[in-house]
Amino acid sequence: MSRTVMEHREAVLAQITPTPAVTFALEDAAGLVLASDVTAHEALPRFDSSAMDGYAVRTADVASASGDAPVRLRVVADLAAGTDAAPVIGAGTAARIMTGAPVPPGADAVVPIEDTDGGIDEVEVRAPAQTGRHVRRVAEDVAAGDVVLRAGQELTPYRLAAVAAAGRPEVLVHRRPVVVVISTGSELVTPGVATRRGQIPDSNSYLLAAAARAAGAQVHRLGAVRDDAHALADALESAGAADLIVTSGGVSVGAYDVVKEVLAPMDGMFFVSVAMQPGKPQGYGRLADGTPVIALPGNPVSAFVSFEAFVRPAILALRGLTGPDLLRPTLLARVEVGWSSPAGREQHMPVKLVANPDGNVVARPAAARGSGSHLVASLAAADGIAVVPADVTEVRAGEIVTAFRITA
Repeated sequence: MSRTVMEHREAVLAQITPTPAVTFALEDAAGLVLASDVTAHEALPRFDSSAMDGYAVRTADVASASGDAPVRLRVVADLAAGTDAAPVIGAGTAARIMTGAPVPPGADAVVPIEDTDGGIDEVEVRAPAQTGRHVRRVAEDVAAGDVVLRAGQELTPYRLAAVAAAGRPEVLVHRRPVVVVISTGSELVTPGVATRRGQIPDSNSYLLAAAARAAGAQVHRLGAVRDDAHALADALESAGAADLIVTSGGVSVGAYDVVKEVLAPMDGMFFVSVAMQPGKPQGYGRLADGTPVIALPGNPVSAFVSFEAFVRPAILALRGLTGPDLLRPTLLARVEVGWSSPAGREQHMPVKLVANPDGNVVARPAAARGSGSHLVASLAAADGIAVVPADVTEVRAGEIVTAFRITA
């Protein structure tokens, strides 16, 4: 009996544990996933500072200031960002201050330079100021000890900035997973090599390697292995210390399905039927040494949609991501050109998604000749996948489908 796509994804993910946590210098940690919370050593901001170039004043001194009746104050200091000077601002005085400089004791507001005459020894203030105006207060971002980022968050550029601002020069993260990609089939040859009748260029290993790399993995592409049990066993042996092995081809019920022949007898390996189209035959599990394996069907479109459904979430889980972060966000799209879908199988149709000027998204099949799992060249037109429920057999023009983009 076939399992659903969701059931198979959950079974695959049950075999996955995040890579070990290691300490990385902040400059080398971009794109990695935190293995522990990051807390602030000190408050952010660390001190009251100016949000504008202008003058630090006492609001009581400038309460009556206006363009017609300016207030003149004696300038007692010139404060640039980075200074540690702390002149006391008393009655009738001010300090010229730059953005980011500490607000001096006694001052309770900053008057922008645009509201003054820009004086050096004395300044003419032409507008009043409210208490706290243009002052960045200590700890208004985070207090000392506050959590800045949680374990499980990916270190995007702006999150790296938050870690740096929190005073952390290094972080504990999950290392980048090592993924080995193997395609199988005696018909496969290296692209560029002359083919004879019955042979085709190997495209799967390039597709899967690039997709795994885009998902954040370090990838070793072993290329094509002929339909020979000993050759496949040697390739698996040469995979070394991989965190995940991804194969394509040889998982169905044919006489030369070598992946199933080699792996099915192993404890911990499973070959199942998934109610999806394309990509019905699937394999997964662990080798004797504990290395997770995901075995995909060999037709290129099947391998492509199976990667999105099962392998990409597994790679993200290896990196330390969890929950909704494992799946691409979905959107609703209006069908431009209809297509058929097999009864009882959730269809994953490669589509082109086009945003109209009105903000609505339109979906059209990437392949003009239908949803054949061999139509690899047509994948170049796809930037999304439409997911058609198993109980739908006809997708009509004008209907709404759930889809997700694969290019982000």
